[in-house]
Formats: sequence, structure tokens, C-alpha cells
Amino acid sequence: MKIATWNVNSVRTRINHVCDWLQANPDVDLLCLQETKVIDADFPHQPFTDLGYQTYIYGQKSYNGVAIISRSPLENIQTGFVSVLGEIADPSLDDQKRLIAAKFGDVQIVNMYVPNGSEVDSDKYAYKLRWLKLLKEYLQTLLSKNANVLICGDFNVAIADIDIYDPKGREKKVMSTDIEREALAEVLNLGFKDVFRKFESDGGYYSWWDYRSGGFSRNRGWRIDYHFLTESLYERATACEIDVEPRKLTQPSDHTPVIVTID
Repeated sequence: MKIATWNVNSVRTRINHVCDWLQANPDVDLLCLQETKVIDADFPHQPFTDLGYQTYIYGQKSYNGVAIISRSPLENIQTGFVSVLGEIADPSLDDQKRLIAAKFGDVQIVNMYVPNGSEVDSDKYAYKLRWLKLLKEYLQTLLSKNANVLICGDFNVAIADIDIYDPKGREKKVMSTDIEREALAEVLNLGFKDVFRKFESDGGYYSWWDYRSGGFSRNRGWRIDYHFLTESLYERATACEIDVEPRKLTQPSDHTPVIVTID
């Protein structure tokens, strides 16, 4: 199976890019989207349906939003933290639509858009840390039911200095502070591995480039979009790649797809 993740920065704005990419990559079974930026009633289902895909969505107006585009019907669709954690979850952390999960064969898929955090020590930064703390509880619950869990999406954290084009001063920059890294590490320590690093140990590979200052043309990027797999899936993974081609398009998303192949 091939599973891709892509922060499209507005699915309606980028609908042609996404559909063209799916047609160019017909072996992709499932595409997880983030930052769809559209309420469910206005999601563009028809272009995906015309290509033979099922759509599973969880969105809001102008901000956030996640979706799963799948060739095959998925089971047990769950949106937000409360759908899994019930009353122990902080319902305010579901006000922003950032999390959708589904069963795909024997694999539990979790597609997420982790909060950015805006500025260090801001209210949004504190919200991000609260969100990641609850994510740990959420995943613990899922792992108690299935050992085959894949979490993917835009994590808004560069987990190592090698994942930033220039890590100088990164300790004071949102998405790379020690506190954020430690919060995400707490999640990953449940048993998740960065599958991209199974196949590529060198630096220079990124999934997001700022629109400003020629970020992409100068390859001044960050790797913040990931597939993290539990041990059982990690061992089955045969490839993981970052497809930079969509970032070269006119009016692209600032992110590009990351694809994992699992036997």
C-alpha cells in the first residue's frame, strides 16, 4: 500500500494540483490532506469522486481542516479527540478541526494537523503544547486496540537540526524549540519511528518552504511533514520519499507530498 500526506493550504485553491497529482500517482491508495480550509458542506467531493476516490472530511471555514482521500472504503472514521477519548478529553481542543482517523485494512491511520504555535510563549504556543499532550493520551488509547498504527501529517515541529536548512538559533524559533521537540518526543516514545530516516540519513530533504525570500528556489526548507509508524509497520515499509514536484507549480502549497510504501 502507498499512503501520502500533503498539507495543501486550501483544497479548493489547490484542487487541480491535487487531482493532477493523484492521476500522476495512480498507485497511491490513500492521501491524507491537511489545511483543507473549508467547511464540510463546501468540500469539493466531485473531482475526487470522478477519479474513483472516496472522501472523508473534517473541516472548518478558512482555517485548519483535514481529509482522507481513499481508493477503497475506509472503516471506523473518527474525528477529533473526543470521538476516541470521550469525557476525559478537553473538548476545547476539538474546536479546531485537526484530527481524523480511519481503519485501512489492518492499519489504523491517523491524519493530523498539529497547531503551529505562532510565537514562543504565546497563547497559541501553549495551546500547541496542550494539544500534543492530549495527542499522547489519544494515541495510547488507539495503540491498546491495534499495534499497526500510522500517524502522518503536518506536525509543525522539526524533530532534529538536520531537518532545518539552517538550525542556527533554532532554540528560540517556533517549530524547533526544545520544549516542542520534547512534547512531540513524548508522543513518539509510545513506539513510533520516523520512516523517512529508515531510507535517508542525510540532510537537505525538506517538506515545507516559506513563500518568502525565495525559500524553495534556495532550498531554505524545513522537514515538518512526517509518517511515523509503529514497529510492526516500520519493518514492513519499503520506501519513503518526498515529492518536490508540486512545489514547483504556479501558486503551489508551501508544503509538498510525502509518500510511504508498506508491504
